[in-house]
Amino acid sequence: MMKRTFWVAVGVVIGVVAVAKAQAYVKANTPDNARQFLLGPDQDNILQRTLAGLIEDFNTTRKAREAELNAQYSGISK
Repeated sequence: MMKRTFWVAVGVVIGVVAVAKAQAYVKANTPDNARQFLLGPDQDNILQRTLAGLIEDFNTTRKAREAELNAQYSGISK
């Protein structure tokens, strides 16, 4: 179990670093109009917005699955 957790964590870190590096490359090598089209007007907080979106999606999916399992196994529906 610890090996799996370790490798999942390594994969997440590699993914975050790759996205940050790609966005830094785009930010450094594209004109302002193209950059605003790709990254949006708030270009300084892209990493924070991406992580917040991932956490929000995870929590939404987790809550839906918990409700599904509760309804399936306990007969309680929310």
